[in-house]
Amino acid sequence: MAKTTPMMEQYLHIKSHYQDAFLFFRLGDFYELFFDDAEQAARELEITLTKRGSGDDAIPMCGVPHHSSSTYITQLTSKGYKIAICEQVENPEDAKGVVKREVTKVVTPGTVVEESAVQAAENHFIAAVERLEGERSVFARTDLTTGRTAVMPLENERALRRELSASGMKEIIAAEGETSFWQNAAHEAGVVISEEPELAAVSGENEAFFHNLDETVYQTVAARLLAYLYSTQKRSLTHMQPAVIEEPARYMKLDIASKRNLELVQTMLDQTKKGSLLALIDETKTAMGARLLKRWLERPGFDEPEINRRLNFVEQAVQQSFKRDDLRDALTHVYDLERLAGKVSYGNVNARELIQLRNSLREIPEIQGITASLDESYSSRLEAAFQAMAQLERRLTEALIDEPPVSITDGGMIQDGYHDKLDQYREASRNGKTWISNLEQSERSETGIKSLKVGFNKVFGYYIEVTKPNIPSLPEGRYERKQTLTNAERFVTPELKEKEQLILEAQEQIDDLEYRLFLELREQVALCIPDLQALAAAVSEIDVLQGFAKVSEEKGYTRPSFSTNGRLYLKNSRHPVVEEVVSRHRYVANDIELDPTRRTLLITGPNMAGKSTYMRQTALASVMAQTGCFVAADEAELPLFDQVFTRIGAADDLASGESTFMVEMKEAQYALTHATTNSLILLDEIGRGTSTYDGMALAQAIVEYIHEKIQAKTLFSTHYHELTTLGDTISGIQNVHAACTEEDGRVVFLHKIQDGSADRSYGVYVAQLAELPDAVIERSEALLASFEQQEGTKEAQQVSREEEQLPLFTFEPAPPEIETPQQKTSTAKDSQDEAVLEAVKSVEVLHMTPMEALEKIQAWQKRLNE
Repeated sequence: MAKTTPMMEQYLHIKSHYQDAFLFFRLGDFYELFFDDAEQAARELEITLTKRGSGDDAIPMCGVPHHSSSTYITQLTSKGYKIAICEQVENPEDAKGVVKREVTKVVTPGTVVEESAVQAAENHFIAAVERLEGERSVFARTDLTTGRTAVMPLENERALRRELSASGMKEIIAAEGETSFWQNAAHEAGVVISEEPELAAVSGENEAFFHNLDETVYQTVAARLLAYLYSTQKRSLTHMQPAVIEEPARYMKLDIASKRNLELVQTMLDQTKKGSLLALIDETKTAMGARLLKRWLERPGFDEPEINRRLNFVEQAVQQSFKRDDLRDALTHVYDLERLAGKVSYGNVNARELIQLRNSLREIPEIQGITASLDESYSSRLEAAFQAMAQLERRLTEALIDEPPVSITDGGMIQDGYHDKLDQYREASRNGKTWISNLEQSERSETGIKSLKVGFNKVFGYYIEVTKPNIPSLPEGRYERKQTLTNAERFVTPELKEKEQLILEAQEQIDDLEYRLFLELREQVALCIPDLQALAAAVSEIDVLQGFAKVSEEKGYTRPSFSTNGRLYLKNSRHPVVEEVVSRHRYVANDIELDPTRRTLLITGPNMAGKSTYMRQTALASVMAQTGCFVAADEAELPLFDQVFTRIGAADDLASGESTFMVEMKEAQYALTHATTNSLILLDEIGRGTSTYDGMALAQAIVEYIHEKIQAKTLFSTHYHELTTLGDTISGIQNVHAACTEEDGRVVFLHKIQDGSADRSYGVYVAQLAELPDAVIERSEALLASFEQQEGTKEAQQVSREEEQLPLFTFEPAPPEIETPQQKTSTAKDSQDEAVLEAVKSVEVLHMTPMEALEKIQAWQKRLNE
């Protein structure tokens, strides 16, 4: 390669410090990329790859326009890449040699803040993790767009995976040399992992950030996260709120499988919000309220006073629907105050966005007044947050016009009367423009040219335009030609040039002064960021709770109460999402009852009869209640659950090559080793992924272990009808079944859960509903009949063997003087045995409960003893 140019030497030097990122190198109106960056970016962005130079010395190059660069940056970060933005930091006209350039920001998947790149109703999280002893770690998570940070201890790697799977998680930061330890967890969650060797020092600017972190491990992980933010953003971050510790004991734990199986925030089928519980109950009116609702659903509460505080508000808002509607109307005009605070901190908020802030602040007194009539505690919190903001609202009203331009450098933002000097400049500008508007009429009168006109453009300034036929009518010596057009000439006069100079100078002074005044105003807003964030938090919570009230009233939900004796009782419980699909008047509601003497429900019944729905609606009622929402039932009494474990449906872990059965066993193992007496466990058809006897043995052992050792509330569905004997032999296990009936040769699923066990599974009928080929259905029916007959024969043979042994235990020897052995044989053997044998042959064993079978055996014994 030939000797590199000074500019390329500059590029290579800067690139050497950002080897893990694309370097967007500013050249005029473009960001250019070179060498490997160019080749890879051209592929990823599908843009043209060119070359700089020629021959063997040509360098691969591609570029994107500066004005549309955010689109390309978003594309790259969404694919997990980092982008170092290298700007020209001096005016090219003032440069001596190569224009000075430096990286002003590094954009990573977790540090995107541009409005076009983040979804309004979604958090955009970046986290840091510090490794402790064993599997323990400490974790810090923040959303850079809002500055909200949480720190929490994690007991094991599964807990880390649970946090990484949270909606909106984009990137995780680890200490130098530690990234490989967390790689699998990050990869599984689809999260980019990065390295940060430094820790942010506690300084005046960020001292408040560490205020709540009293343990060294918490400070360390928070400092690493903050250091990474400083190193990528390369600016002060005054909007970062004090980090808060989220103690696991304050929340219901939901692992990845449970969130997925319950479809809390997205569906299992297509991973979208539509069809999830979130979609159903999201009646928020603000973007920050929508984000808070999602966080609550993924992390329901375990603090009963706090939950009841929310429920009190919801209850009042349900009862006072007119005030709730007024509250919703007021919230509609509140913008995203959380992210607006972030934009103020970044210094990229414009006048229109400050008007949005002003308009939002104007709604707060009405929101506070309505809230006071619903719940005084929320009203007081809102009032306290607004007191510091009221003065800012007045200042914004005084300073800004109602509809300012987007640009903050071209003037037209500041109100008349706000600043004396600005008013003077504007008066001078207006007077000059008035003189010019009068000039056209005076020039027409003086020259007699009625078509003469005075105009202005940015290139030539003010001018007098005269059509070419009228040029001879102009007096000589006063008009100076400025521009020639096809059909006209443009002139200036000494008076016009003088006025133009005054007007343009005044306008330039106006624009400069307005810009300085706007920056001062923005700094005043920046000083109010903590108060603005407190206000946003109060409004967000009110928004979520009014949404709960709206959906609760419309759907007929009821306020839950929390039991002190561990009782769970749901009268006419419904699955809220399924109910929405089939309509409430068609939905078959079910009662659910568990208590210390009835801890386990063993659920049998056909597929499609509603077993899984019944299990899910129990868990959803608990999640909704502990979030602070009413639940889909006519009555609801619930214990506070510390954890919910679910294993419903089949799912292979293709990434790790694990089968459905292995995944099932691992999830069961996690439940068995982490559940407590205060947990809720839902297990659907455990053991079906292996042979019948293996599966049955595991299923029974798991049920017994949960019931006797853990003593958690449990819903356990199974097709192993043999397990139903547990309901007869173990106190606290109750058999229930999904009822169905047969009408005219077809099975009708009643979707009603009733006491007792099911007698059949109707699998072939379900296959018929799925429209399997007729030949398959017919063959299945024939095989089923054969299997049932063989099973019946085996049962009969077993009974026969037992009969042969009965005389050893039940028959006494006959006295010789009454009946001879030959007579005994002729009467008992020929009549009683034959009758019992026929009865055994005719009985439908598979349709009998264990109790019914025992009664039959006792009857046969009695007949043989007669």
